[in-house]
Amino acid sequence: MPYVNIRITREGVTAEQKQALIEGATELLVRVLNKNPATTFVIIDEVETDNWGVAGQNVTSLRRKAKS
Repeated sequence: MPYVNIRITREGVTAEQKQALIEGATELLVRVLNKNPATTFVIIDEVETDNWGVAGQNVTSLRRKAKS
């Protein structure tokens, strides 16, 4: 019973894009590990950019600096 957790920043990802991620992750596990898609779970967590850090800074600050 595979469990896949995908974490992305909350920045306007569409329902269609999320569906494509779920289908793609499931298909990969079926193809590579011969897992049953009926028991393959894919969870997408969307994280606010204030709560996602890279190189000691949150993504909100990094994006703000990049625009300047």
